[in-house]
Amino acid sequence: MSPRRGDSAPPDAQGRGFQAGPEPQDFPFFFFFFSFFFSLSSFPGRAQAAPMEFSELIKTATVEDVLLSRQGLPAVRGTLCITSHHLLLSSCPRGELELWLLIRNVDAVEKRWGCPQGCPCPLSPVPVPELEDPPLSRWAPHGHRAAPGHRVLPLPPPLPPEGAERALPPLVLLLLLLLLRVQNLGWYQPPRSGGSLRDTRVCGSSGTITLRCKDLQVLQLEIPGMEECLNIASSIEALSSVDSVMMLYPFFYRPPSLQLQQGWHLRVPERHFQRVASQTSRWRLSTVNSDFSACPSYPPAVLVPAAVADATVARAARFRQGGRFPVLSYFHPKNGTALLRSSQPLTGPNRRRSREDEQLLGTVLAEGERGFVLDTRSAQAAKQARISGGGTEHKSAYPGWRRLHRALDRGRVLQDSFSRLVELCSDPAVTMERWLGRLDSSRWLGHVKAALSTACLAAQCLDREGCTVLVHGAKGTDTTLLVTALAQLILDPACRTLDGFQGLLEREWIQAGHPFQLRCARSASSHARGKQEAPVFLLFLDCVWQLSRQFPLSLEFGEQLLLTLFDNAYASAYGTFLCNNERERSLCKVKESTHSLWAWLNQPEERHKYLNPLYSHNPLVIWPCVEPQSIQLWQGFFLRWIRPSQHLEEAWGQIRRLVQGNSSSLQESTGKRQSQPLAEPPAGTGNGELGTAGTR
Repeated sequence: MSPRRGDSAPPDAQGRGFQAGPEPQDFPFFFFFFSFFFSLSSFPGRAQAAPMEFSELIKTATVEDVLLSRQGLPAVRGTLCITSHHLLLSSCPRGELELWLLIRNVDAVEKRWGCPQGCPCPLSPVPVPELEDPPLSRWAPHGHRAAPGHRVLPLPPPLPPEGAERALPPLVLLLLLLLLRVQNLGWYQPPRSGGSLRDTRVCGSSGTITLRCKDLQVLQLEIPGMEECLNIASSIEALSSVDSVMMLYPFFYRPPSLQLQQGWHLRVPERHFQRVASQTSRWRLSTVNSDFSACPSYPPAVLVPAAVADATVARAARFRQGGRFPVLSYFHPKNGTALLRSSQPLTGPNRRRSREDEQLLGTVLAEGERGFVLDTRSAQAAKQARISGGGTEHKSAYPGWRRLHRALDRGRVLQDSFSRLVELCSDPAVTMERWLGRLDSSRWLGHVKAALSTACLAAQCLDREGCTVLVHGAKGTDTTLLVTALAQLILDPACRTLDGFQGLLEREWIQAGHPFQLRCARSASSHARGKQEAPVFLLFLDCVWQLSRQFPLSLEFGEQLLLTLFDNAYASAYGTFLCNNERERSLCKVKESTHSLWAWLNQPEERHKYLNPLYSHNPLVIWPCVEPQSIQLWQGFFLRWIRPSQHLEEAWGQIRRLVQGNSSSLQESTGKRQSQPLAEPPAGTGNGELGTAGTR
């Protein structure tokens, strides 16, 4: 599957459609116009209400003679169709499907008007405050300029609401009608130039919509007709901004090759506990959070010290922000050390203490052992947090624990860094000097270096220092999970397999309470500046790619898996990354009503696409180099829609064929040797004498 053609291919793990029988292009195009009505019928209890809700958001369902342009691909002209969750385009000659885009993937919609004769008359939109049901006139063109010999008429002002016509003065109504009359006629007398008159068509009779997607793809749609263009843009904006989780596409997606609840039975905490229990008896599986009363962002089952009762754990949870008490993240079998994670303690300005929290952390350390509290905030930020009720573990209350600060940026800082880098990669006219300067000013590679360095510090404390490590920041749902997941990838060879990596993501990101719904609501191109969006998960994937580049044989999965994970975290047909924690997924019945991404990826026909053909099991710890010269830009992600990828895909395909051919030859030769009978020993020698003499 080529990543460039992801939208035009049949539906895949990136969630851009559904498969039912033959491929989509075998159906007549009008099928897609009604597809969302049929898809709703597969979700009981929603089939009656949802069509009306979606139909109110779709102002124009189909437009003909639309020109689709994508960088690196030829332009296609066809019929555009909007359904409840997809944007479809079928080429006119044969009716083939050229575009299959999940509308949730749209990050920003930009509009401008152009002259049908090809003159450059761009009009930029005027941003206005967001409305619940934005009218067609919310975008008012301005700042236009006309080419020589042309004159641009402004668009008419918005029509008043019903019942308000009588309140307008008669002169205003007359001018409005005259202006609408001129616009409908579309002809006017331009000023004299060289003593002659020329009739020229009014600019603005066609428009161009630029769709900037969350996966960084950029699509341009040239739509004939001003009203149709506005309607399409308004419909896409409304459908891509639906807030209700139950209205998202995973609740309607029903692929014939999968069954509901398939892939959700991973039972990650139980399997993790079984692995830990086979190595030590110091930890137990606790159900203190079975009803999410102790911590709403933790899963129902967590690993806690075996010597601590559930009542003590529940009281310790009240002393941590959001109830995120210390739990086991990873047990290092080499020396018996443990990696824990939590949120900040609620010490406050009065230096509050919790006997239960101190007992929990004291039990983790055996007599004579020491531990490190790795705080992902700066020392100054940790001190300021005391003013609002947060803080850090006091030395006198937690003997044996030493605090380390490694500041990792998050939130708005990380989002702005991501946006600046994407803007730089999309600039076709950037020079070498400006490229290097803007790449440095974006600070994205600095964030990658800081994350890897902090993870290496945690891994070093566990593996080389023989110390237990507790990682937390403020809430414990972002940079904390980033560090614990990367540290396990460095230390544990099992996490570097495809199945182990899926378990790591499920355990340390999804069930650990990373708020995917908030953090991945917008990507790099959105004009809205929310306070909750942050590409923390993308930063983790970038760090994993850095590891795979420095250790190309040690990870069983390849770059395609990382790209697929990013795409599905931001817009997906599967429910794996829906909601912000396990409690919300339980309330929305995500596991009962949606399909799991892992079920799709683990199908034999899909699984081989994500495997690394050069993988060789490496039981050692992999220590990445974090020097600035070793951190590189992830071109496969940031430039995947800009640079041609055909030759790279062909090279990887050739590598797979060579590896498979060598494996087949090796198996054949091994089979032949095993099938040959062993030679009889020479006469007159005893059993083993020849071998003994030979070894001497």
